[in-house]
Amino acid sequence: MQIMRALTTIFLVCLISASAIAEKHTALIVEGQNNHGIWPKTSKMMKKYLEETDKFTVDIVRTAAKGIDPKFKPDFSKYDVVVSNYNGAPWPEATQKEFLEYISAGGGFVVVHAANNSFGNWREYNRVIGLGGWGGRNEKSGPYVYYNDEGKLVRDESKGNGGHHGPQHDFSIIVRDPEHPITKGMPGEWLHVKDELYDFLRGPAEDMNVLATALASKDKGGSGRHEPMIFTINYGKGRVFHTPMGHADYSQECVGFISTLQRGTEWAATGKVTIEIPKDFPTADKTSKRPYTE
Repeated sequence: MQIMRALTTIFLVCLISASAIAEKHTALIVEGQNNHGIWPKTSKMMKKYLEETDKFTVDIVRTAAKGIDPKFKPDFSKYDVVVSNYNGAPWPEATQKEFLEYISAGGGFVVVHAANNSFGNWREYNRVIGLGGWGGRNEKSGPYVYYNDEGKLVRDESKGNGGHHGPQHDFSIIVRDPEHPITKGMPGEWLHVKDELYDFLRGPAEDMNVLATALASKDKGGSGRHEPMIFTINYGKGRVFHTPMGHADYSQECVGFISTLQRGTEWAATGKVTIEIPKDFPTADKTSKRPYTE
């Protein structure tokens, strides 16, 4: 009898363990070309951040170092969410088509920092990411989107190029939608560590929800506007989480960035967020960092 009980216990433990593994979300990080030379490290950092939640298994796929890579044909359909750390040459047309089909059918997508610089002439990619910078973007790409000082969301059709930033510095994140699953439970204001504060982003901004902003202070060479820093886009049945934060390794060591990435990626994959806000999350007047180690 004792042997049977022991065997039953072992079986149940194995069953529960197998179930837990099966329930993990699958994520793919895309990398290979980027004007930010730190990208091999930041891809590893994001992989670690996602996996340490115990909710993700993460693969990384790399394109050729230069030019269009005809062999770049990842099977997006194998993953619940794709994370882009890519800013480079266009993907092959077949891969572009499969990517759009993946998101339209309900796949998740995460856009981090310079990934919104990519593919300025790819109309549908601009619809997927909502807003982008550089890459030839201008008024034909869509409006500037920001909050004014009165707290009103503005869609500005003025002429001008898309994409700019002043010198790197710490800056405050202001939560605009405290009830969204990604930002729910965050402090209303928190201090992000040294980073590039992207401003003058523009794009179609269709079905887009701005969750948090940062003031691109003119004293720091910025637009003087409250620029989107955490936002989501719905594309077909797919969910897109987008943050312009995360320029360098020290930027991604910010606990605010880490938590936002983890929660935003879970939301893109599932539509829900179960990952809690950590106790060491930054406050309105104090940054919080976790030194990265491999």
